[in-house]
Amino acid sequence: MKELFVRGVTLPEAYHNAILELHRHGDVVTCGDWGQLQKEAAMTFVAERPLQEPMVSRLYIGGFYELQQYVMEVLDGILDFKMGEEHTWGYTYHDRLVNHNGFNQIEFIVNELKRRADSRRAVAMIRDNKADAYADDPACLQHMQFFIRGGLLHCKVLMRSNDAAEASFMNAFAFVMLQRSIADALGVGVGCYAHRANSYHAYEKDFGLLQQYADGIMGKPIDELTYEYEGFYRELMEESVPKIMEQVERLKKSTKL
Repeated sequence: MKELFVRGVTLPEAYHNAILELHRHGDVVTCGDWGQLQKEAAMTFVAERPLQEPMVSRLYIGGFYELQQYVMEVLDGILDFKMGEEHTWGYTYHDRLVNHNGFNQIEFIVNELKRRADSRRAVAMIRDNKADAYADDPACLQHMQFFIRGGLLHCKVLMRSNDAAEASFMNAFAFVMLQRSIADALGVGVGCYAHRANSYHAYEKDFGLLQQYADGIMGKPIDELTYEYEGFYRELMEESVPKIMEQVERLKKSTKL
């Protein structure tokens, strides 16, 4: 398996570089879990200043509503109620972060970095081998680690598997929002964001989408491929919150029927 590494100043730049590298250098291999081929590589992409504008790539499945909902899933746990035998989800990232076998890992990270700013112990484990080892849908996010260096909070993420075309930007954006939330709790700025996927892939059904993304990245200026988050896009995302919560309440009621 090839090891690929890219970086960018902004989050979209890093993500776009990862898409291009996968498109150009990924290997086409089988994916038995889904009965199709995939283009795959081990990928690390680094955004040196993830809060610098433009922050939002246009090259992902969804829009402001879906991005806001996903951020709220990760940071606020709005869909944690879907877990359990009577529901459809075996885990959520939010639950694994704040209730991993009864332990709140976010509180630990904040307290650990307050205790000692140069600590290397501010780690959140997402994988639960007891739950994930034989699950049909084990957690893709495995591990997050946070460092304060140079007065900034840096975030390192490890994914066992990451869908490049359909999921990776939304994953990274939400994790950067979590990074910002922890930095705010610590009273420090936000440093770099590093996103490592041991299997960074696009499924055969999305080969055309990957090609479309690559063509756009190579052929269009950055302002046609991105949105600025502060102001325009943030307002659209925040305006979608009431509708998101209405849908959440409908889902909660339907699960009780």
